[in-house]
Amino acid sequence: MAESVQDSPKPRRFVSLRWRWAATVGFGIFLTFLVFSIIIYGVMRQTLIAQEKSTVTDTVNAVRSRLTPVADNLTVSSVRPLLDSSSNENFDQYIPGDTTHRSIFLDTTFEKMSREDINVTVYDKKGALLFNSRSTPQRFIKSPHLTIKAERNGHFDGLVGRTTVVSDSTGRRIGYIQVADSMTNFHKTMNRITGTIYAVSVAALLISAMVGFWMAARFLKPIKRITTMIDKINSEPQSDSRIEQIDSNDELSHLISEFNAMLDRIQRFIDQQSDFVGDVSHELRTPVAVLEGHLQLLNRWGKDDPEVLDESLTASLQEVARMKSLIQEMLDLTRADQVDTQFPTAVTDVRAVTSQVVGDMQMIHPDFNITLEDELTGETWVQIYRNHMEQVLIILIDNAIKYSRDRKEVHVSIASSHNEVDLAIQDFGEGISPENVQRVFHCFYRVDKARSREKGGNGLGLAIAKQLIDGYHGEISLDSAVGSGSVFRIALPRLTPERLKELQKLNEADSEDAEAVIGRDIKNSEL
Repeated sequence: MAESVQDSPKPRRFVSLRWRWAATVGFGIFLTFLVFSIIIYGVMRQTLIAQEKSTVTDTVNAVRSRLTPVADNLTVSSVRPLLDSSSNENFDQYIPGDTTHRSIFLDTTFEKMSREDINVTVYDKKGALLFNSRSTPQRFIKSPHLTIKAERNGHFDGLVGRTTVVSDSTGRRIGYIQVADSMTNFHKTMNRITGTIYAVSVAALLISAMVGFWMAARFLKPIKRITTMIDKINSEPQSDSRIEQIDSNDELSHLISEFNAMLDRIQRFIDQQSDFVGDVSHELRTPVAVLEGHLQLLNRWGKDDPEVLDESLTASLQEVARMKSLIQEMLDLTRADQVDTQFPTAVTDVRAVTSQVVGDMQMIHPDFNITLEDELTGETWVQIYRNHMEQVLIILIDNAIKYSRDRKEVHVSIASSHNEVDLAIQDFGEGISPENVQRVFHCFYRVDKARSREKGGNGLGLAIAKQLIDGYHGEISLDSAVGSGSVFRIALPRLTPERLKELQKLNEADSEDAEAVIGRDIKNSEL
């Protein structure tokens, strides 16, 4: 016993769905924000890098355009006057080969070179340094064409553009240009953007968590109501309390409506079960009391009196037959709840069954005039088990006969309207008052109990009929007036030819399977 207790699994720790939803929603919102932030960060980075590359390219081209008029190899004396603006004599310069007098203050070359993160170096054709606008230049690499590469060396992390200077007059290579952009502004901007993203991400995480928690609490509020109601019903099974409906027209409001409807159905079933048990007990009490009385009579002195013995045995057998009939009807009522699973593919020609039952009842009750008004043409199929169709018709016609008065007539009519088959059973008996019309289909209900007992009724026939018709997705109703008789109406869905063929094929397949099983059992028994 101790081992079984130790081996029993430990209860899992309860984790509130609110926190799960809050974490999920919060993480989802934060992840979405993070993805967009990364995309924006990447786009801004590429845009700024493209701008820096454009600056390096423009600077290289501007410097090269100032040096290409030189005819021979670049020298310090030929380069500095063109690129260095620190000496006063360079304020106005004539570029060799240029007929236009230009001021250095209007030249974009010095504007580009004046940036703190731009370093321009010029080399002669052998690679000797001629000019350097800033601090220590980057490693010199000869490049026959314009190239721009990202390099990282020590404290330098930026772009380096390199190209060859070709003389306009001779077409020869006269030197090299190298422009290094440390991208100081770029790194500062990206650092600010990164810091901003970090700060906003933390704020977004907190805000998304709070939003997620609020949304989870709001969405779980109806579920909390359902849980509270379930606990209340568990403690008070007979409680008629229901969940307060919410105004939102969504799945949760639909769930509450369905849950309340389910509670109503369960309550109705409980009430019906309680009534059924009470009615069964009441119905069985009388025959049991009669049997007990006769047996006590026989036990005292009736067994020595042939007349008393015969009377007691006859009465006892009648009560046993009544209990047997009651038990059979209760079994039929129970089985009527399972027709949708026991006979899912059963089909019946309702016209043929109605004609047969009317003929049989006319033969059993020759003193009654049972007429059939048939408006159908040919076979008319409905999805119902044949025996159940016969049982419903017999119950209704027998009920009409029992409650007929002087006019011993029963009219049965059958017709088709739209996609339904309509049947009507009419009697000309005593009728039923309006307040009792809705109760005749309840178990053990009888308008005149004394008279019903005389006629052998247990009050279950109409309940069985309704249960069967409902099980096959049909409808049964009653129109009646006191003193004018009653009309029971049945409406069953009519099968289309396509649906009929489909169900018949299923029935044939089931019959073949059943025959194969029976043949196998016979063969095994012979062996």
